[in-house]
Amino acid sequence: MKPKDFDQFWAGIESDLNSVVPEPELKALSIRSKPQFTLYGLQLSSVKGYRIFAYYSVPRGEGPFPVIYHLPNYGSVVHIPPFEERCKYICVALCHRGQRLSDEPFAAAYPGLLTLGIEAAESYIYRDIAGDCLSVMDFLKSREEVDGQRICLLGGELALWTAARRSEAAALHYTPALHYNSLKRASQASNYPLEEFNDHLRGSASAQMSVEKTLSYFEPVHHAPHVQIPTMLVEDSVGFCDALVEAFTGPVDRVPLQHSSYRDGVRQANWIADKLDNGRPILPAHWC
Repeated sequence: MKPKDFDQFWAGIESDLNSVVPEPELKALSIRSKPQFTLYGLQLSSVKGYRIFAYYSVPRGEGPFPVIYHLPNYGSVVHIPPFEERCKYICVALCHRGQRLSDEPFAAAYPGLLTLGIEAAESYIYRDIAGDCLSVMDFLKSREEVDGQRICLLGGELALWTAARRSEAAALHYTPALHYNSLKRASQASNYPLEEFNDHLRGSASAQMSVEKTLSYFEPVHHAPHVQIPTMLVEDSVGFCDALVEAFTGPVDRVPLQHSSYRDGVRQANWIADKLDNGRPILPAHWC
């Protein structure tokens, strides 16, 4: 059930962000740059003044350029976006707090991060991580080389939450992950990272209600109505997103995950290029 103070909770994150001076710093990473683009290390302050890191790659030539903003998956290491993307887009890959390169003073544990502070929504680590995602989006809006009308968000719930809170994005490529229907899926599985929810509840059976309430602030079904931009929704299996797809207010292309980096990758590249009106995508040579 959607909490009555859902909007106030997310307004609180915005308020925390507004109280912080971002102080962005860009440092060119020459060893990672090529004639087609310059790759930078970006650091800026997010919620509670925490300094976070992101890879920020800008094509050579005259901008402004469309953007693919990669929101990270669950894991300690974030990789630099693919070479082919960096040739035609500004590419951003966020390392949220706790992930490597954003792990001072807090280094996330895997497993462990998924339930850190989950006893209450205000203490749940994903409250601050959501702020990290929004702070990078705000950085993008401030840059002259960015075409603010052509930003695509790419990822799981971190991308969805950002799309729901930042209407400037032009497209969302969303693959539901760990915060969609979490406890029900965890009750039917025994694999990590979903098993982290089960571990937490086994350790404190009385925590069921508080965990359910915390997760309700992050449940994708409650955020989808705020997303009005074109969305590609990638489903793990048939019917997996029946409860979610109807919640979106914008157009949704509902497609199955094909478990093939080639087939999923070509479809993703073509869809993003179409939505950002950026011509034919450059694909890896072994895909052509």
